[in-house]
Amino acid sequence: MPPGIFNVMKKWFTIILLIGIISCRHDPSGTEKGMITVSIAPYKYFIEEIAGDDFTVNIMVPPGSNPHIYEPYPEQISKLRRSEAYISNGFLGFEETWLDRFYEINKTMIKISLGNKINLITLGHQHEDGHEEGADPHYWVSPKCAKIMASSVKDLLCSLNPAQKQKYESNYNILFSKITGIDSMATSLFQGDKGRSFMIYHPNLGYLARDYGLVEVPVEYEGKEPPPSRLKELIDLAREENISTIFVQKEYDSRNARAIATEIGATITVIDPLSEKWLTTTEEIITELHKSFTEN
Repeated sequence: MPPGIFNVMKKWFTIILLIGIISCRHDPSGTEKGMITVSIAPYKYFIEEIAGDDFTVNIMVPPGSNPHIYEPYPEQISKLRRSEAYISNGFLGFEETWLDRFYEINKTMIKISLGNKINLITLGHQHEDGHEEGADPHYWVSPKCAKIMASSVKDLLCSLNPAQKQKYESNYNILFSKITGIDSMATSLFQGDKGRSFMIYHPNLGYLARDYGLVEVPVEYEGKEPPPSRLKELIDLAREENISTIFVQKEYDSRNARAIATEIGATITVIDPLSEKWLTTTEEIITELHKSFTEN
């Protein structure tokens, strides 16, 4: 083969290879997985329950990290570039800093915010890092909100891979039944606890409280460490409400919560709402919350 023709063929082979690497879109034949990036780990659960292993999921804020101040690693950004879609929360602190940048990095990926269809709890306070939070972002912990989230994820997956729509619809129905089961469990457990208060360091159970008639009392004060005057108020309230358990998300410093617990003789219960195992974790949170009322 003449050298000139060999060089031309080599050049075209390189171009074709690069096009294949850059395109990275979902393969309808199912021989290559598409990638979806999500803001937090619980969203991975909904994707996998509906789509099985059809997609690879890139989690921006891994379990154990604080989603209000997290900064992504280069490997996560590399996966973001190859993603077909981004599923955001819409109200987490790190998203306010990074989300527009993510969209600039990958302008062709589909973008959805699971918070768009949720009846949100408005806040309007500042965190210690200075950002203002307009709405409570922790809606995924409530089974009632999870039903809405599951529907949004199902619609996205069907649009990304229409050939598997029937499979996704079927799996969604199964998932919806699981969520309904936890919803029914929570409704039954909290039926006699309407208006009861529970104390938690970082207020990540607000939607759970709202949807089942409970009152969340955060140790944090307007997103910051509580001043001594607030700590005294919390101690007095805990005694008045006969609160015997203080909940702490494992990503947060529990010193102030433990100080209150020591003062009133309460126990500390660590919860993990950022776990990838949404169903198991949510059931555990509901169970522990109900248990805290029965121990009073």
